[in-house]
Amino acid sequence: MDTVISQPAPDKLQVLPHTQYVTPDHLTPETAPASPLDQFKTWFKEAVEGGVVAEPEAMSLSTATPSGIPSARIVLFKQLDSHGFVFYTNYTSRKSRELLSNPNAALVFYWREVHRSVRVLGRVERLTPEENDQYFQSRPLGSQVGAWASKQSKVIGEGDLAARFKKVEERFGVREEGELLEGRIPTPDFWGGWRVVPNEVEFWCGKPSRLHDRIRYLRVNGSSEDTPQWKIERLSP
Repeated sequence: MDTVISQPAPDKLQVLPHTQYVTPDHLTPETAPASPLDQFKTWFKEAVEGGVVAEPEAMSLSTATPSGIPSARIVLFKQLDSHGFVFYTNYTSRKSRELLSNPNAALVFYWREVHRSVRVLGRVERLTPEENDQYFQSRPLGSQVGAWASKQSKVIGEGDLAARFKKVEERFGVREEGELLEGRIPTPDFWGGWRVVPNEVEFWCGKPSRLHDRIRYLRVNGSSEDTPQWKIERLSP
C-alpha cells in the first residue's frame, strides 16, 4: 500500500487516495471474547508470529497536563498482565511528570502491514520497586548504563551524553569489552514502569470502501478490579 502525494503549491502537500484496506477479519460483539485483553493477546501474537509487521510492540502513548495540553510519543510495549499494558521509562521525563499530575493515558498500536489497530484508554499506576528491579536486571548492560546516564527530556550539549555514559561505566566497573568487573548495576530509583489499566479498548481492522470493523470494549462501572466486566459494542466506521 503505497502513499502517493502531490504538491499543488510550493507550501502544500496533498495525500492522494491509496489502495483499499483488505482484511479477512470480521469482528462482531457476538464472537468477540469477553475480555479485551484476550482479544489483544490474539492479535498481538498474530502480529509478532506473522513476521510482516515491523516492530509490533511500538505504540503511541498520549498524556496530558492537568489543564489538558496533550503530548504524544512512541514507546515500547513490554508486558501484558491481568490488569493492563506495561511500559518502562524515566520517572523524571515529561511523560512521567504528566502521568503523575494527570493519571490518565491513551495508547495506540498501528499494525499497517495487516491493516489492524488497537486503541486503549485508561488510568495509570506505577509498578512496584520489585517489578522494576526484575525487569531492569533483564535488560542488556548497555541499556542499564544508558538509563543511569540519560536525564531524559533535558536539554543536553553535543558530546555530553557520551561523556555521562562513560562516567557511569567507570562508576559501576564496566570493562571495555562490555562486562561488569563484579556485582550488578542497581536499578535507578528514578526509572521504572507504568501500567495502563484500561477502561476502554477498541479493535479496528480495515475493510474495502472504508467500511471498517470497529469493536469497542467499555469497562462496566462498579465491576471488580481483578475480574472486570465489559460491555462490547460495534461502532460505525
